[in-house]
Amino acid sequence: MNRQLIFLTHAEVEIDPAVAVTDWGLSETGRARHASFAQTDIVQRVTGLYTSAERKAREGVNPLAARLGLNARALHALGENDRSATGFLPPEEFERTADAFFANPDDSIRGWERARAAQARVVASLRTIADLDTTTGDLLIVAHGAVGALLRCWLKGIEITRAEDQPAGGGCYFITDPGLSVPPDDWQRI
Repeated sequence: MNRQLIFLTHAEVEIDPAVAVTDWGLSETGRARHASFAQTDIVQRVTGLYTSAERKAREGVNPLAARLGLNARALHALGENDRSATGFLPPEEFERTADAFFANPDDSIRGWERARAAQARVVASLRTIADLDTTTGDLLIVAHGAVGALLRCWLKGIEITRAEDQPAGGGCYFITDPGLSVPPDDWQRI
């Protein structure tokens, strides 16, 4: 079997408008989903474990690191698209803003990082990981939904579209190869 890259998004979070989005942690449901996923056969060949530096992703990687006996490397370049200009947005407003983010990839929507820039950042970070990781097994990345959707668009060679976004609730994964030369399979829920 060829070496795989598993791109996993964090599951449900504890939303707190008074806390920076990057500091949100996983909810009880989110933690349970990650713990369950860590016990699956999907991760048994993982020898390289990487995560976004955001709290919710780091919490999502913890059960995997424990099961596999690996230390996860946290990288800021694997972070979600920068939305610090707006911080927390109520759900309906967030969805409208996210729609505009994907529909206008070269524009900064309400001060957010441009979609094309976020896409380039995530692709470059995964290429660097693949180049520098000296392990021989699968690589597993724990990151975020929007950058996962942007990566899927890049892997498929299509224009940026929200149609590649994960199902609601997060905690989904897809598989490609570390060389980023294989189109991804469909999103799967953990």
